[in-house]
Amino acid sequence: MIERRTIGLLAATHVVALGVGYVAAPRQLLDSEVKHTGFFTVETTKVLATTVESLRDENKLLVYSYKGTAKVQAGRTVLWLFGGEQELILPAVVTYYLDLSNLSLADVRYDEKAKLVTVKLPKVTLGDIAFQPENATTINGGVLTFSDEQVEALRKANYANARRAMVAQAQQPGLLDAAKRQARTSVENYFAIPLRIAGLPDVKVAATF
Repeated sequence: MIERRTIGLLAATHVVALGVGYVAAPRQLLDSEVKHTGFFTVETTKVLATTVESLRDENKLLVYSYKGTAKVQAGRTVLWLFGGEQELILPAVVTYYLDLSNLSLADVRYDEKAKLVTVKLPKVTLGDIAFQPENATTINGGVLTFSDEQVEALRKANYANARRAMVAQAQQPGLLDAAKRQARTSVENYFAIPLRIAGLPDVKVAATF
């Protein structure tokens, strides 16, 4: 499971890694990349190829997180006579990430005249839903809730309901747009840093979906 990172520290945590990667990257790999993308300048291609390789190694890049609350209810009856219900209010954090395992130089374009690098990104994907049961509120009611077994059954049903509720919340357009904005910013910074290290600060980066 991907280690959670703070988005604001993304650029800082990769400066050294990318700088070292640029110097130590296998020449054979980079030379072959130059052959496949001859419209790049050699120097720029080396930087871009190394950055792509670094992002591909990153695999799943955490780009955004959302904290919300699921309010759900589950109920049970036995022979239409005895009922029980449980209301659950459960906070949770949902993560969003980019799967960069298949990123390649085919997804990167360099306009030398405009000094612009464009990067085609995969779709933003929902990651883990981390419930916070220590902050949950549970309200039991009905005859069946006198049984610990029935209470546990209601709890399991409510957690399944809560997961569905959080997935629905996380797919709201406003949250997805925020995740996409942060994803673009993160990847643009990821490419811009090694370009500056290589002495190409005037080359801009634009990430798109």
